[in-house]
Amino acid sequence: MKNYFWNMFANIKNGQLARRAFVYQKQKKICEAFLKILWTEGFILGYKILPEEQNSIKIFLKYVNGQPAINTIKLITKPGRRVYYSVKQIWKIDSNETFIIFSTSKGLKTIKECKKLNIGGEAFILIN
Repeated sequence: MKNYFWNMFANIKNGQLARRAFVYQKQKKICEAFLKILWTEGFILGYKILPEEQNSIKIFLKYVNGQPAINTIKLITKPGRRVYYSVKQIWKIDSNETFIIFSTSKGLKTIKECKKLNIGGEAFILIN
């Protein structure tokens, strides 16, 4: 299940390095939830779910003054090493400098949403 997630990170990262306008990704619910967060936070221009026979998502990448909107994507949790943060640990992280997406019991949430809901979870990625 998570392989699609890690592949999507690599696709976005490589697509922006190659200055692509869009990249394709296999359609999965967890990928759609991640893309929804990226879109609401302004890291991508949007995404389009293609017809069912293709079963893929077209992700439109965003550039600001010719530079990618996402400078770096760092994977915090890896398949061999899971990293979990409690509520106390999340409150110690400065949410203005770092953008972290967590997998919680209530779905994928940003660091700000985790602070509002007062929940911890597995830290997936850090975006600058």
